[in-house]
Amino acid sequence: MTFTDRFKETIALVTGAAQGIGKGVAERLAKEGATTVLVDRSELVLAVAENLENEGYTVLALQADLETFEGFESVVKRTLDAFGRIDILINNVGGTIWAKPFQHYSPEEILKEVNRSLLPTLWGCRAVLPTMIAKGGGVIINVSSVATRSVNRVPYAAAKGGVNAITASLAFEQAANNVRIIGVAPGGTLAPERVIPRNEMPQTPQEAIWYEQIIEQTKASSLQKKYGTIDNQVSTILFAASSEAAYITGVTIPVAGGDLG
Repeated sequence: MTFTDRFKETIALVTGAAQGIGKGVAERLAKEGATTVLVDRSELVLAVAENLENEGYTVLALQADLETFEGFESVVKRTLDAFGRIDILINNVGGTIWAKPFQHYSPEEILKEVNRSLLPTLWGCRAVLPTMIAKGGGVIINVSSVATRSVNRVPYAAAKGGVNAITASLAFEQAANNVRIIGVAPGGTLAPERVIPRNEMPQTPQEAIWYEQIIEQTKASSLQKKYGTIDNQVSTILFAASSEAAYITGVTIPVAGGDLG
């Protein structure tokens, strides 16, 4: 793949950067010229950043709990201390923890799903907006999901529906401040097995059946009848974050082979 320098002299902050889509986004941003801050709860993010640094890219790895405002605020402060500004925020933290019909979720599980897939985006927008407004603009990309219409993950769907609402509503508020807010909603995406799974407990046989139903529904809902790739998602996220998308804000773009979510 040939890389451009379209993010040269840009400071970009990517959350959930240790694995999957977030890792892919952080790597591509760095290779396209951005000074890139990689944030994750896991120490795996340190190795991702080290690899990029060894290749000559300017990066900073930070570990933080982004389910709290204090955690995200500390990330923003450390980024500003290091680089002076934040031009792009990619809110990528989230992911289904459990897969089962809604009546089988405990109240505690519902809260954990919402905490994982809604709050980091809510806190991220709130934490970064003051500095973006003060410097005269910026871009926030909120990674959502077409699983807002899906089976066996209602709490996750509710959280990602909230992310879509944040994107639409915040864009109304911030257009006058030259801050663009765009959502990108991945569909089923092929990815390496997670080093740290979202659910630390192994699936039961029944849970495996419920998860297979998600896979079947995901393919059936896609016009292309298949899963996409991490590169499919990364390319759309980087387009939305770039100056090429300067006249786009307040929308969530589905990247799901025709499944609109």
